[in-house]
Amino acid sequence: MKISTRSRYGLRLMIQLAGSNGKRLVPLREIAETQQISGKYLSRLVIQLRRNRLIRAGRGTNGGYTLTSKHVLIAFLILGGLTATSYGSSRLFYLEAQAVASYANSAGENEIFWYSMMPGDPMQKPSIGFDLLQRFSGEGGDWGILAIQARVSYDTSRRYDLEPQLYNAYFKLKTGPGDFWLGHNKPSFGFSSYLDNHGTLLQPLSMYGFGYDRDWGAGYYRDFESGNLALSATTGSGMPLYLRGNYMLSGRVSKGDLNQQNYNLGLSASSGKNLEAMGYHLMPMDPTPTAMIGTDAILLSNRWENRLEFIWSRKTWNYPQNQYVSDYVIFHRLTANLLDENRLKLEVQNRWMLGEWGNGMLTLAGSYQITADLALRSMVEIDDENTRVIAQLYWYHKI
Repeated sequence: MKISTRSRYGLRLMIQLAGSNGKRLVPLREIAETQQISGKYLSRLVIQLRRNRLIRAGRGTNGGYTLTSKHVLIAFLILGGLTATSYGSSRLFYLEAQAVASYANSAGENEIFWYSMMPGDPMQKPSIGFDLLQRFSGEGGDWGILAIQARVSYDTSRRYDLEPQLYNAYFKLKTGPGDFWLGHNKPSFGFSSYLDNHGTLLQPLSMYGFGYDRDWGAGYYRDFESGNLALSATTGSGMPLYLRGNYMLSGRVSKGDLNQQNYNLGLSASSGKNLEAMGYHLMPMDPTPTAMIGTDAILLSNRWENRLEFIWSRKTWNYPQNQYVSDYVIFHRLTANLLDENRLKLEVQNRWMLGEWGNGMLTLAGSYQITADLALRSMVEIDDENTRVIAQLYWYHKI
């Protein structure tokens, strides 16, 4: 792998600026001393970064530089990953594009939307993106993996009607005792922790307020003969990165291997102070003490897949003082894989919420693989108040 000197120094500079957390401007002299880079070289580098609006400068006796926003570092990670992997010999790189539309009937009103879930959710909107996986190997096999998965989606609530989205952005170190990852990845809770739902319409419970589909932090994973163990320590902020005293500790232990034994039984637990977020939109409240316990089961039989999950969740709201809210949810998904190479997939998904916010939701979904790169998906979602019909044309092409 080769990274240009300019990219490497630029990344080091931005990481140092990110460390200041936007609380102060960092003088160029301080960066030069810390990074052991000549001030003359840095002065040329910051001009280019400013032109690209990656950093901004402040003048005066306390002048210096800072990141323009938290998303800049994310964008830089993507760029850095692309730069690095463009020289790699062991990588997978895919381009992705999708068109999504939904028709909803709520309280007698009919409307058309350009997204699959709620408008603030990051899931399925008209978008383009990429998915790359870079492997690092030695004589003993793979020792590391870099994964970056990102999109730019159409979102009318955003400036310029565009929303940058980052899903996977982590590095995984493979060692004898297990795998360690750092970055933006799936927390270790429930069967959604290893379910690839990046392009699908049907979503697991992590997208309905029970944990996070992705979170920032670190994790550990190890396979055993009888199952596997996964642990994670994450920020509890979901898609965006915020540090306001929030955190989430999660773990899942399971028995069975889907590839060899066609079943997997899991037990999960999580505790922390989570931030309430819908996609990249953060709710204006302090971190909420949250605890969850869950159990899940997956069974594969010929063309049939059964997924069952139960989660108990308790949140402690500060207002009114120390109000406890407990929720119970039961989730079931039945999948039938039909035609050659399972090109046609029919699914039924049920979700029953019990407790303070009790409700139910029934979802019928179908997916047809038109070609190796192109899939047509549709879904009908029915709950106590709404009925929605969603269609998606999804393209995923290997470069």
